[in-house]
Amino acid sequence: MRILSISINLLKAAALFLPLAMHTAAMQYVSFKKMPDRLETPAMSYEEASRSLLIDVDRAGARLVAVGEHGNIIYSNDNGESWSQAVVPVSTTLTALNFPTPSQGWAVGHGAVILHSADGGLTWVKQLDGFQANQMVVDLARKHRDELVQRISAASDSEKRNLEYELDEAEFALEDARFDTTIGPSKPLLDVWFKDEKEGVAIGAYGFFFRTTNGGKTWENWANEIDNIDRYHLNAIQQIEGGALFIVGEAGNLFLSTDLGESWSTITSPYEGSLFGITGTQTADEVLVFGLRGSVFRPSDIGQQWNKINLPVAATLTAAMLDDSGTITLVGHSGTLLVSDDGGRSFKVDERKDLQAFNAVTVVDNKDLVLVSENGITLTQVSPGR
Repeated sequence: MRILSISINLLKAAALFLPLAMHTAAMQYVSFKKMPDRLETPAMSYEEASRSLLIDVDRAGARLVAVGEHGNIIYSNDNGESWSQAVVPVSTTLTALNFPTPSQGWAVGHGAVILHSADGGLTWVKQLDGFQANQMVVDLARKHRDELVQRISAASDSEKRNLEYELDEAEFALEDARFDTTIGPSKPLLDVWFKDEKEGVAIGAYGFFFRTTNGGKTWENWANEIDNIDRYHLNAIQQIEGGALFIVGEAGNLFLSTDLGESWSTITSPYEGSLFGITGTQTADEVLVFGLRGSVFRPSDIGQQWNKINLPVAATLTAAMLDDSGTITLVGHSGTLLVSDDGGRSFKVDERKDLQAFNAVTVVDNKDLVLVSENGITLTQVSPGR
């Protein structure tokens, strides 16, 4: 079993105080059943919930919503000046959220949990967890194994050798999936994206990839729809201007869908390290991908040629956003905040005195930034000249 990196966007700050540390599979496989059942325990109420570890922030219409550790979800109706805590049915760490409409939103996190809100983030219900996710992986692996058995029985002698090799791999995958069910819901989901109120996907560690077409009433295992046989971690999903949908992940894995998730192709990656995010530019079909060690790439021809953007910092980059004026803001470890006004061709450093590890960013009134980190919410004025 591969070693699990718990860098900022692999587990989305679950181990923020030990950035880029390595966490062995044995540690991950401590039986979930011996821990408090955080998938059934509602989030506690905090006096200063906006000062706790937060991992993502999004807009639900005019409202801001942020998620973080221990099932904490908070919301603000005044552009981040004050925050209230939402009603959440789990106390596991939440890693990402997405609101395709002002009222309908989804959040994901550890224990492969998927939550849904129908009231703009005020209250949440659970739609999926790791127990169900693990069984879905077993079911898909068993189906693939059984299909290969049938193909072998009807194959010619010349075809059987390759099919028997595939069957060996399928048997291993099935046993691996069965073993995971004995461990419990140990794998996190790391990002979520919805096209509208009905269709969306959730992605995560070890190739977790689930899809719904009915607003999350049911989910299906979509992992076989991408070429990720080694089950690399899928870290982020983002739609860019022009409609293309991208997934980035571990070992530079990069996937593209031009039909809003119905089918996926593998893109030649510019980088062999982990990629943690994607953002578009104001120009249709232009994209930036970014990740470890201040790595940012902008394609001259998506899937063929990539240009590395030289940055004045080497910190890991975790999140980005594009505002209505076309400005791109990149954030990351060590207080990193970078700004581009030329579509990501170059970036200026927004100097900060603190060294917080920023996990996500959004903008209010098209001028002020809302940042989330291990210290909660930070509101900051946009630098002069932007």
